[in-house]
Amino acid sequence: MAAVPKVGFVSLGCPKALVDSEGIVTRLRAEGYAISPSYDGADLVVVNTCGFIESAMQESLDAIGEALEENGRVIVTGCLGAKGDVVRRTHPKVLAVTGPHALEQVMTAVHEHLPKPHEPFADLVPPQGIKLTPRHYAYLKISEGCNHRCTFCIIPSLRGDLASRPIGEVMREAENLVKGGVKELLVISQDTSAYGVDLKYGTGFWGGRPLKARMGDLATALGNWACGCGSTTCIPIRRWTRSSAYGGWENPPLHRRSVSACEPADPEADETSCERRGQSRAHPRLAQNLSDITIRSTFIAGFPGETEDEFRELLDFLEEAELDRVGCFSYSPVPGAKANEFPGALPDEVREERRGRLMRLQEKISARRLKRRLGKTIKVLVDESKAGRAVGRSAADAPEIDGVVHIEDGAKLKPGDWAQVKVTRSDAHDLWSELDVQQRGRQRSTYGTA
Repeated sequence: MAAVPKVGFVSLGCPKALVDSEGIVTRLRAEGYAISPSYDGADLVVVNTCGFIESAMQESLDAIGEALEENGRVIVTGCLGAKGDVVRRTHPKVLAVTGPHALEQVMTAVHEHLPKPHEPFADLVPPQGIKLTPRHYAYLKISEGCNHRCTFCIIPSLRGDLASRPIGEVMREAENLVKGGVKELLVISQDTSAYGVDLKYGTGFWGGRPLKARMGDLATALGNWACGCGSTTCIPIRRWTRSSAYGGWENPPLHRRSVSACEPADPEADETSCERRGQSRAHPRLAQNLSDITIRSTFIAGFPGETEDEFRELLDFLEEAELDRVGCFSYSPVPGAKANEFPGALPDEVREERRGRLMRLQEKISARRLKRRLGKTIKVLVDESKAGRAVGRSAADAPEIDGVVHIEDGAKLKPGDWAQVKVTRSDAHDLWSELDVQQRGRQRSTYGTA
């Protein structure tokens, strides 16, 4: 009997790239390939790369070099593969190079260099496919690419214009994920709130009912279906659906209310706007007025021509708005980006100093906001159990991005468990808690004395 061909896999970059990796691994397993956990056990290695900023490009090139050194047979895919012949110039020995979201091209390269088994066993693969996340949460990609032409960004040249998935297809994947044990769906794309624009918000079908390809309709359908009651106002208690809309808005659980995101603006409408990013100003008190949502945003410090007064205006806005989650990058010139041509480029040390100043301010803001949760009872999804305690996340916390909730008496909890906890202390990022009285009682009845 012939040995089963084994493919190693390295996945870099953002959750969108991770979903692409999941699709490739699912297809490999469906066709009968085995996935090797090490270089030396693999017949070839696929490296899914990131090419968004210079540091990510270098990380990807280093990963390709390591795979070549350890294994020697490497196929490259992902965003770096879309950037001309960068990969070929640096690593001419790679077997093949494709761009992002290129399942068929990757499989063609695999078939060419490692012929597939004669009789694949599709029933070895579960309906939800092969996931690279823990069993209790999964990313659900609803579209690819972006129609915006921000001057600092090259995503459209890497991933193309917006291409939304049919809504029925999205719902079927969500259903399979939940049936497979997923308790948290993380809806992702380059431009989430633009979902369906390219489809002219056309009507699809799911569960025998018409459903428009529009972000609000999708959010409602995911929420009501996850709960199963069909109510348009229900807050499901069993599963979370989380999403970020254009401009960094986040509303977990997404279906608690209509999606309240800035509608993407026409990127050609204001040629005088330096970044040319579609935008609309929200009232800075929105976070305080809508207490059951979590608002995040990401900023660039040191954009070409940015003055100290303009940067201080941003800091003043953050002080007043008190956003829950804030990220900041110092401006990084990306090859091919329009902003590279702008005058007024700032020195590296100025860009980094401003980034540091913003993040120090946001740490204080975050600490204030988290302190308001002291004494409150919140719902937590457990991610891990270690050293006599459990670690999980509230509805406001995205995995591997935000802070966590430490459950100090949660030793009996397992990944994927739900827990009602009372917050006992906080810092700038995390919360500490204890099981509430009812949860503690349930734990004793199930496991004995906690």
